[in-house]
Amino acid sequence: MNKYTRILVLVVTCLAVGYFSSLVTRPAVESWFPTIQKPSFNPPNWLFAPVWTTLYIMMGIAGGLVWHEIDSSRKEEVKKAMKFFAIQLALNALWSYLFFGLKNPLLALVEIVLLWLMIYETYIKFVRINKFSGYLFVPYLLWVSFATVLNASIWWLNQ
Repeated sequence: MNKYTRILVLVVTCLAVGYFSSLVTRPAVESWFPTIQKPSFNPPNWLFAPVWTTLYIMMGIAGGLVWHEIDSSRKEEVKKAMKFFAIQLALNALWSYLFFGLKNPLLALVEIVLLWLMIYETYIKFVRINKFSGYLFVPYLLWVSFATVLNASIWWLNQ
């Protein structure tokens, strides 16, 4: 498989995770989310879809570039990095289910801390294999940092 096919496969995979997460998120954003207290820095709802779409595309490109290195002498390093990539992607999807599906900001807060740690580890592993891939993870890491503060604030305001 060539580099561009690998990138395409992972971009589509990441976007699919985002789509399936939105199936849990959307109904709660229309019903439950407007009824809870949110901090003053809570972004408008319309901002989340374009931000996440951009982040999923960047994640997919980063993952595809690292996956392309599987044929190099660093095969085991690439395999390990891709395992971290898969775990953080699964945790990403799980957060939507915990926060919006179960409507449990505390459980989602615990999980998003784990997600942040896995994103950071993925970044570290990616940057060692392909610097550009690592750099593509920086906006994702920053956004999830903000989301963690937002999640904590929502939990605090609604306990």
